[in-house]
Amino acid sequence: MALNRRKLLQLAGASAFTAASVPWASRMFTAHAADTSGYKALVCVFLFGGLDGHDLLLPYDEPSFAQFSRVRGSLLNTYGAARSRENLLPVNPDDASRFGSRQFALPPELPKLKALFDQGRVSVVSNVGPLIEPTTASGFVSGSARVPSRLFSHNDQQSTWQSSAPEGAQLGWGGLFADAALASGANATDPAFTTLAATGVGPFLTGRRASPYQLSLSGSTGLKALAPLAQRPDSDLFAPFVTSAERFVQASSFSSDNVLERDMARLFRDGIATNNAFTAAKDSAIALSTSFPGSPLGSQLRAVAETISIRNSLFASRQIFFVGTGGFDTHSSQAADLPGLLTQIDDALAAFNAAMTELGVSQSVTTFTASDFGRTLAVNGDGTDHGWGGHHIVMGGAVRGRHIFGDVTPAELGHDLDAGGGRLIPSLSVEQLAGPLGRWWGLTESEVAAALPNLGNFDPANLDLFL
Repeated sequence: MALNRRKLLQLAGASAFTAASVPWASRMFTAHAADTSGYKALVCVFLFGGLDGHDLLLPYDEPSFAQFSRVRGSLLNTYGAARSRENLLPVNPDDASRFGSRQFALPPELPKLKALFDQGRVSVVSNVGPLIEPTTASGFVSGSARVPSRLFSHNDQQSTWQSSAPEGAQLGWGGLFADAALASGANATDPAFTTLAATGVGPFLTGRRASPYQLSLSGSTGLKALAPLAQRPDSDLFAPFVTSAERFVQASSFSSDNVLERDMARLFRDGIATNNAFTAAKDSAIALSTSFPGSPLGSQLRAVAETISIRNSLFASRQIFFVGTGGFDTHSSQAADLPGLLTQIDDALAAFNAAMTELGVSQSVTTFTASDFGRTLAVNGDGTDHGWGGHHIVMGGAVRGRHIFGDVTPAELGHDLDAGGGRLIPSLSVEQLAGPLGRWWGLTESEVAAALPNLGNFDPANLDLFL
């Protein structure tokens, strides 16, 4: 009964008003030692559908590009000049010696991220994805390796990226990170502003205590059904009705012997109070001068930037945000669709970086991309199929920029990390990426390990993401 009650309260908070704190949940925690001084935020940019990592980080030296062209010839022909070697954006990482004579490039749709890479504010994390333990092709084919459940399924792998478990998981590693910070006293004035979503989110932001607060892209977080009445010339006539309606929704005079009914009434009251606090903080904020693109991703990152700008009014020292955009399931028409999506990523992330600089928090905010899975190196005509590992972007002033972390497999089929058709078996687990994010955010080793159940199965050497 307790589990069902908690889940119902979380669902109600996410769908009705907010993820306001639930008082009884705090009794489940003991003190931890997370460092929550200063301000730090993580921003997860989820690319729904499965980003083709082979089209994010491309081979650039002539032998490697020639090999890439042999495998992907039909798709590259469809791209035309957009994927000709002379139009790619070569990068010169500080760790280039790790790759010998091999060189890499970004696609021409990412000029702003390329510039940020050159400035040391962006790095690429290569071939990362869900794993239970280190796995090779022989172990995968023989079935001797333990691998995540329901591989290559959109919903399940979105959930596994976010929670280390397939669809149906209730707790995500972002939410568990937040739990540890809250237990150490972060955001004590209002814990509701710890995990925040600007779009629909799976389990990523939900912990045992933390639950996502839904950001509005329109700027309004109040009782929207009543708002038109306050805008009427004769609004004073409706004032008594509005007051009564607000009291009714807040269950101000509600009482019951039923514990679930009392919990729900308290949740509604707390949700409205939290929304009012957020609206008051936002109304007093100074407008950002940074211009954001009007794309879905740009609008969401603008909402995140505006929320970070009022962090002091929200008394928030630790925050985790989730934004996302779709369209990356490029089974067909990849050459027609993916370049535009990459341009949207480039414009939105560059604007967000500029906004963080404007706010003076670029050293305190780290942004990273994630996706269901990568895609196959082999093509199916004019698209690619569901893969596994993929390449991702990490951005921020504290990031060890101008690096390509992890192992970049050659653009060929049949190697020891090929699960078939150029479907990359990850050489870095999601947990190995999440671990340094959590440590940078202020968590202890034990708190990170508690949130990432498979982390102990991998090389304990930290991914050196931060300066």
